Amino acid sequence: MNRLIKLIDDLIADGKLTNSVVAQIGWSDYEPKNFEYHRFLDKDEFERLIFDASIIITHGGVSSIITAINYKKPVIVCPRLEKYDEHVDNHQREIARAFAKKGFVLYCDDDDDLLKQIELCKNMNFKEYTSQNGKVTQIINDYLLETFG
Repeated sequence: MNRLIKLIDDLIADGKLTNSVVAQIGWSDYEPKNFEYHRFLDKDEFERLIFDASIIITHGGVSSIITAINYKKPVIVCPRLEKYDEHVDNHQREIARAFAKKGFVLYCDDDDDLLKQIELCKNMNFKEYTSQNGKVTQIINDYLLETFG
């Protein structure tokens, strides 16, 4: 997601963002000059970095969002968008809005000020996310027992 990586790199270069930053940049072809990055991290290293982080800034992938909020970290979601050829459609925008509406994350659209969102995030009281996986599993199990005995 070149757009977000470059924005953060520029904010650091301009002295506007002074926090230590570490990123997993995947296949992005923009390589940051002002912060530590990794193309890909294994699960353990990725989760260690999340554990150590004070704020998580992520794209709008559900797994990335849930991983961050399960660690009870303040999360800012910057969805990948179709108009920048970052994704095939804007479903990440809808995902980010849904999580933000429930109070789990802050949503940062492409015309929002990321620095303001970072400052807001520091003092935000996020709601605690509770996975519904167990509930869904129980519904399926109940249905199977009722239907097939």
